[in-house]
Amino acid sequence: MKGYSKFCMPNSVFYGENSLAQLGEQVRAYGKKVLLISDRVMEKIGHVRSCEKILEDLNVSYAAYLDVNTEPTDLHVNEALNLCLREQCGVIIAIGGGSCIDAAKAVAVVATNGSYIGDFAGGKSPITEDPLPLIAIPTTAGTGSEVTNVTVITNTKEDIKMMIKHQAFLPKVAIVDPIFTISTPPQVTAATGIDALCHAVEAYISRLSQPLTETLALSSIEAILNHLRKVYQDGEDSDAREKMAIASMEAGLAFSNASVTLIHGMSRPIGALFHVPHGISNAMLLPAVLEFTKEAAIDSLAKIGHLIYPESKSLNKEELADVAIEKIKQLCCDLDIPNMKAWGIDEREFQKVVDKMATDALASGSPGNNPKVPTHQEIVDLYYYCYNYNFSRSKNTVES
Repeated sequence: MKGYSKFCMPNSVFYGENSLAQLGEQVRAYGKKVLLISDRVMEKIGHVRSCEKILEDLNVSYAAYLDVNTEPTDLHVNEALNLCLREQCGVIIAIGGGSCIDAAKAVAVVATNGSYIGDFAGGKSPITEDPLPLIAIPTTAGTGSEVTNVTVITNTKEDIKMMIKHQAFLPKVAIVDPIFTISTPPQVTAATGIDALCHAVEAYISRLSQPLTETLALSSIEAILNHLRKVYQDGEDSDAREKMAIASMEAGLAFSNASVTLIHGMSRPIGALFHVPHGISNAMLLPAVLEFTKEAAIDSLAKIGHLIYPESKSLNKEELADVAIEKIKQLCCDLDIPNMKAWGIDEREFQKVVDKMATDALASGSPGNNPKVPTHQEIVDLYYYCYNYNFSRSKNTVES
């Protein structure tokens, strides 16, 4: 019998259509002056204005930092932090994808603890003070950042994506209103949806999984496999959008408590060095890493395969695991996921940094949660394999 497990989540989670109506009450509970953190896309399509209008109706003053981009960096954190301190903001609202929410998490912690955000990576500096209260409002069904205790920020001097995990990064409130995801274009819908699938699958096979995370992960995997194609093909499908929003949140809760594995460990260096969006870099690796891991995760992958085909009682565990991997690979193909070469990563530049990528992947700690923990050389080999990976073939194999 295993020992006890710990499961953490925000103080409050509001989800479903019109849940944004709860924002005013939550702001009143946590602070008097707000820092809004978002990006120019959210400003352009009106999502920032929706939040501002609620604050104005409550006579709550606010400042806005809207310069986060697709990959949040320490520079974004410093700029938003300076505004936060100058305006003496006491509560933060993040509206946007995982980039905006991750940047806001970093600001919330640094605002009360001082230092440089990178100093908290790997526990180098302790976080001793409570962060500023953070209300997170996701506009994509992907990262699950609204319910996680993790932030990912790029160190611009070293070209490293820092994954920093601490309870202080957990938002106080998550508001998951699927209406915000309807405006998400197909390419972003695909990237963020596959990101959520990676979270769920990795949480399920992780060495740190526990009963609650397994339940959430399986529910998320089933919903994503059933609904991601629908929202990719028809972004106005409100029912499928809501299912994906909840699945993303479930996956976030799962991996926040069970951690991610080799996929995310290898994905971050691709994003840091070649500026590939996080969901896409995950997708580039997902099927191949599952093939590499299969024998060590045969029971878990077989359960996913049985979830996909519950009537297939005649298949053994290995066949069910193959069903799971093949189904995921086919989804990537249907969503037009490219390999690294097709994305446009120059092969010579890739070869120059692949050793660093493997080193950085191992240093992140995530590969250590994988059922099969890889060596440095195995990660290098996987990177080369994924560079030209063929999503359309019926079967790929990777040397163990």
